[in-house]
Amino acid sequence: MEILYQKVKADKKLLVANNMGLTDEEGKKFWPLYDAYQTELERANRRRTVALVEVAGSAAPIGDLHARNVGKELVAADEDELRARRKLRDRVMSALPARKAIRYLQLEWKLRAAQNYDIATTIPLLKQ
Repeated sequence: MEILYQKVKADKKLLVANNMGLTDEEGKKFWPLYDAYQTELERANRRRTVALVEVAGSAAPIGDLHARNVGKELVAADEDELRARRKLRDRVMSALPARKAIRYLQLEWKLRAAQNYDIATTIPLLKQ
């Protein structure tokens, strides 16, 4: 996972390109979809990061109302990401042969797992 994470940090797009084996025609259809998804994913990541940093950066325990709001933001960010992933799935399945589309979705899932692992290990639990 650490090797995968380092590759993602270096150049996710290159990693995807190297693992997809797209023809020029497939690439013309795929890369705009990839870029649009990355933009939506970044938006969801920012939303999640703001909520997590707010909790992790707090020197004192936060109140219940604040904790509820943070919880809502975290779930909303997950929902944003899921909506983006569903839209990506539909578009990629239409643009590429099914096997390549699934290969990309699998690759994206693995990359997200590495990023989620990093978040889980670096953000401390909420203070009580």
